[in-house]
Amino acid sequence: MTVPKFLQSSLASYDVSKLDMEKDKDLIITEVLNKGDEDALRWITNNYSGKDIKQVISSPIRGFWLKKTLEYWLKIFDIKLDERTFKNSVINLNA
Repeated sequence: MTVPKFLQSSLASYDVSKLDMEKDKDLIITEVLNKGDEDALRWITNNYSGKDIKQVISSPIRGFWLKKTLEYWLKIFDIKLDERTFKNSVINLNA
């Protein structure tokens, strides 16, 4: 299944026409949770299971997350990350 074009703003660094919903699931969920608007978030919850979303948050992609956004989703899903995992997951804009 293809990723809809309206998600392009949430996936600005990617060509949505080349993304695969299953193969690129972690990336798509991460970027939409980070940058998505209400419509994008609704699409994520309609197209991926709560288990999929929770798994992506529980095993965050290194260097992809905005700090406040990751903190928010961890709280919403009541997920605890160790300090090192959290720190490694957050985008470091001061590198």
